[in-house]
Amino acid sequence: MPLSEHEQRMLDEIESALYADDPKFASSVRKTGGTGGRRPAGLVVILGLVGVALLVGGLALDFKPGGFPVLSLVGFLVMFAAGVLAMRSAPSKRSSSTGSAGGARVPGTGKASSKGAEGQSYSSRMEDRFRRRFEQ
Repeated sequence: MPLSEHEQRMLDEIESALYADDPKFASSVRKTGGTGGRRPAGLVVILGLVGVALLVGGLALDFKPGGFPVLSLVGFLVMFAAGVLAMRSAPSKRSSSTGSAGGARVPGTGKASSKGAEGQSYSSRMEDRFRRRFEQ
């Protein structure tokens, strides 16, 4: 769905403010691009399916040199590699959430700030409450 002219202008203003505020972060975001997480997803799925096929095929076939299902071990290692690739290519939630809950909190606004945080997840709210206990 394309953006309206107003939305496009707002997005351009936000982008220029980001470049003015933190040029190093903005250049790193521009280098990685917005679709960096989508490309390895297909590879992860294919590796996972190949790993499952090797795992099950190794158990089903009678090919067990030394009595050990080597083909199943290879299938497990392929699935493990797919999992590692998926974990490394997934965007980090922690880096985005710590930026919003960083040191910009005003002392003395403890309960008032949590009232407006209804859009946050349960774990984020619990983390905020835990931090506030030690800030007081």
